[in-house]
Amino acid sequence: MTRGHASASATAANADRQASERRVDASPLRALPEVSHLAYIALGANLADPLAQVRAAATALASLPASRLLSVSSLYRTAPVGIRGQSDFINAVAALATGLGALQLLDALFAIERLFGRHREYLNAPRTLDLDLLLYDDALIDSPRLRVPHPRMHLRAFVIAPLLEIAPQASIPGRGQAAAWLPAVSMQRIARLPD
Repeated sequence: MTRGHASASATAANADRQASERRVDASPLRALPEVSHLAYIALGANLADPLAQVRAAATALASLPASRLLSVSSLYRTAPVGIRGQSDFINAVAALATGLGALQLLDALFAIERLFGRHREYLNAPRTLDLDLLLYDDALIDSPRLRVPHPRMHLRAFVIAPLLEIAPQASIPGRGQAAAWLPAVSMQRIARLPD
């Protein structure tokens, strides 16, 4: 084996290892209900050690009842969108298999936010944790409490980039392939953090 080939093999093995570390163990540690839904959830924070907050939030998602965390994207440092005078955010997207209904899942996400000290003082306030239900199967939900797909997800680099990392073929009901929205968010500042 040549040095170049060994180096390429080591690089590929390292990339595979890093990718598998981002994926959560898919083996069923607890049985899921017969009816299981696929949900994608955006995680974000810009207060109280945002890196630690987002990592801990992923762990909290893994403990939701009737659910299994399938994967979590890399972490991304992003500029606030439409907000001035706030610190950068740390963002990620998680894939969750769940037996919870969409509104049950929303309530569970709000409960996790409260555990992490989230206060909704005013629109676009800095936050210790923000969990947004982006997609729930291919459902279109428009109720007073919940809109799915998330109404602005296609306009946010901090959603599209990590979503495509863990689900390259993801589509947004009513809007088409998520990847088609990359040009629309290309001017937003976003940087993937090293694993």
